[in-house]
Amino acid sequence: MLIDLEPKTISEIVVDDYRTAAIFEKNGLDFCCRGNRSITEACNEKGVDQDKLLGEIAALQSEASYSDTHLQFWSLDFLADYIVQNHHSYIRGTTPAMKAHVIKVAAVHGEHHPEMVRVRDLFLEVSEDMAQHMVKEEQMLFPYISQLARAEAANAASPRAPFGSVENPISMMRQEHEAAGAALEEIHTITNNYTPPEDACTTYRVTLEELAAYERDLHRHVHLENNLLFPRAEKLEQKLRSMRV
Repeated sequence: MLIDLEPKTISEIVVDDYRTAAIFEKNGLDFCCRGNRSITEACNEKGVDQDKLLGEIAALQSEASYSDTHLQFWSLDFLADYIVQNHHSYIRGTTPAMKAHVIKVAAVHGEHHPEMVRVRDLFLEVSEDMAQHMVKEEQMLFPYISQLARAEAANAASPRAPFGSVENPISMMRQEHEAAGAALEEIHTITNNYTPPEDACTTYRVTLEELAAYERDLHRHVHLENNLLFPRAEKLEQKLRSMRV
């Protein structure tokens, strides 16, 4: 099944076929935080050959392996749990070693590669912010979203939210996503797309590989929340609240 690309935004295209995320990522086009743009707008901004990009997507969609199983059909509580078990666990599992690596590389190579000092500072800030971000999601936002899902299943009215509306914490989470994405984009840029210099030691090279993988995972993580979980939670809350009237 081929998806119609017009007039969909990049994030909507990725929602329809998640495999396209790799194509947008390869071309430096943001499909998570700034995925609410058309392909034309994004390509013009980044200087990407739009015809070539569309050709890559068309080739991908023509593959027999395309599945009609889309993430947007998962229940909200299942999707929230998936994010915690996969993306939150990934961050918690990789961060300690990555922090040690960026600190070491900055100390050893910072004199000749001062950009790695900036990388260290950026990553340490992101790691701290993401630790707090995930706690807020797991202890406040996601439990409420699960309550919404259970209320829908029981054909009940919306539960009372301690924060007024789900839109309030979601707005905060989106802002924090933007900040983390901007920091990683800067790391991506100043490391020349995570390219190690000729004098890079093994730890230096491993660190860049870890950072590249971390950025890829964050893009998928944010996409699932910004473009799937959050909009559906907002719509479901509105629907359930109308049942109180």
